Parts: sequence; C-alpha cells; structure tokens
Amino acid sequence: MPTDTTLDFGTIIGRVRQLEPGIRARADEIDELRRLPDDLVAQLREAGVFRLAMPAEWGGPDLTPAQQTEIVEEVSRIDASVGWCVMIGMDSGIFARYLEPAVARRLFPRLDMITAGWLPPAGLAREVDGGYLVDGHWRFGSGCTHADLIVGGCTVHAAESWRVIVAQPSDFTIVDTWHTTGLAGSGSRDYTASNLFVPREHTFSFDQPIHPGPLTRQREAINRKMPGVPLGAARAALDYVHQVAARRTERPGGMRWARSPRVWRAIGSCEMRLSAARSFVYSSLADQWAELTAGREPSPRVRAAVALARYHAFREARDVVGELYDLIGGEAVYSARTPLDRIHRDLITACQHVVAQSRTLEHAGELLLGGQPDYAFI
Repeated sequence: MPTDTTLDFGTIIGRVRQLEPGIRARADEIDELRRLPDDLVAQLREAGVFRLAMPAEWGGPDLTPAQQTEIVEEVSRIDASVGWCVMIGMDSGIFARYLEPAVARRLFPRLDMITAGWLPPAGLAREVDGGYLVDGHWRFGSGCTHADLIVGGCTVHAAESWRVIVAQPSDFTIVDTWHTTGLAGSGSRDYTASNLFVPREHTFSFDQPIHPGPLTRQREAINRKMPGVPLGAARAALDYVHQVAARRTERPGGMRWARSPRVWRAIGSCEMRLSAARSFVYSSLADQWAELTAGREPSPRVRAAVALARYHAFREARDVVGELYDLIGGEAVYSARTPLDRIHRDLITACQHVVAQSRTLEHAGELLLGGQPDYAFI
C-alpha cells in the first residue's frame, strides 16, 4: 500500500474544522440528495477522516478509539449525516486487520478508502471451490452510494457460521429505500446480491483478526467511536440555543432570555446532562484502552461500562435536544429557520440503532452478573 503523507489527530481535526462553513451551507442539499455529494466525499477523503483506523505500518494514523470518537464528534457537530457516514466509512482500517496482509493491501490500496455495509448475517453463503456463492438482502448500508468497498454479513450454509464478505459496489444492486425521519444524508440504502462469487480470501470472521493488537482484541472495535455522532449533534443544538438566548426576549413581558431563570435552568440542565454523558464515554474508553494496550482482556465491568456509556450518549443526546426543542417552542418546527428540527430528527433516527436500544442494558447487566451475552459486539 502506498504510504500517503502521514496525518495525525491534530491535523485531521483541524482540516475538519476548515470544512465546517461549506458543509453547513449544504445541509439542505445533503438532506435532499439523501446521500453525500461526491465533491464533499472527496473533501472528506482529503481531510483524512476515513483513514483514522489505518495501521501505522501502512502510513495510517492508527488513532485510539477515543481519538476516533472525538473526530466523529467534531464532524457530527457540523452535520450528523456527514458524521454518521464518517463513522461508518472509517471502518476500512478495522476490517483490513481481519484479512491476510497481501489481500488487505490489494483491497485497500489507498489509506482513504471507504467501506459500507451491514454486518449481521442477512446473506447466505454456499461454499464452492475457492470461495462462496452469495445471495442476500442487507439493510442500512450507510454510505453505500459513495463506498469503495461494501461488506455484508453471511451465514455459511453448511457450517452455519458467520462470515463477512468484502466486494466491489458494482457486485451489488443498491435499492433506494432511504426515505426516513432523519439522517437523510447518510444514504443508508438496502443492497442485494444474487449468486455472487466471493473468493474465500475476501471474507473474514471477527473471531480471527490476522493483524492482532489492541484495536482488534475485542470484536466491538467498530462500535467504540459511535457515540461521537450523538454527542456532536447535541453539542450543535446546545450551541445554537446559546446563540438564541443572547438575542431573544420573552413574550409577553419582554424579559431577555439571557436574564430568564427559566432559560438558565433549561440550559444548565442540558449542559450538565450532555457533559456527564460525554465524560462517561471518554472515561470508559480510556479504561478499556488501558486494559487492551496492556495485553489484558477487559473485565466484565469495563466492557459493560463502554456499552452503557455508548447507549447513554445516544439516549441522553436525543432527550437533551428534545428539551431544547421544547424550550425554543413554536419556532423550532420551522426547518428553514432553525437547525433544531433536523438535529432532533437525526437523533430520533440514530437512536433506532441496536446500540441505543434497551437490549444493551440487558447485555450489560448480564455481563455484570457473570453471564456471556449472545450479542457479538459487546
């Protein structure tokens, strides 16, 4: 793999901030397209946001999960759909570690390549000479409209095992199903394959990382940076309400919002809740990373904390934005006048992801009581 100019955390997040005015100006366009514009994808590639997990020996930044999360958070503060696509697309550097090195270098010849796809086994793979014949219909292919490679989870028919295929976008049929409440710009469409031959070397199991190390010591590496999306989106909503409070007056009465105890209470509450959720995310990731880099398996308590922090970030961010929406009142319903409408819908949609569902509480509780949840990514 060619070693592009090495980009570090500070350089990448600085480039993201330079893109902010342009992304904000295109928010309506992104929603109307229901995908990211091609030229914006090119700008994001150049910024380096899709290479966050690429190994250092390939010239990648090899960022920690906390650093990955912080960059996803910063992008999502600008636009949640863009942040979601970055969060998904950067999995290239994680998936590459599950493939034989020579195969990974062929499939990922550039550091800024984007992957998309649905990992649960919605496909059926039949073993044949040299690989598999695959049929499947996968949902929620976020970023599949601009991906360089698409993955799909499959059940291997004879062995009843779970493997993930890696194939070219042209091998699939993209189905335009993405007409949704929020995250409209993520382009999370369905995709299908019929009788697709996939070489065995272009498949992997999460049980067998070929590139061992802290990042892949546990299977849930792909989930660790997810809280960046709700944390960033909710931060954007709070920043907006701060701006409104500086200029708005109560009606009737004429009291400035900046002098209103009602507004103070709401903003104080939301800042407290979001800051607490954010602290839980980053402290739990730090505890987990300390165990992983020391070569130890994280304890059930550490594993549960990471999952619970992620769940809490999604739910608390959604509820904080709901409280801000109520604070703004009738003005909040006008999507052309305020970003709160879009952010609210984006977080409602994001919270339908499995990591933000109540089964996460069940999995964490089972871990804490000595059990082994059947969910692969905890």
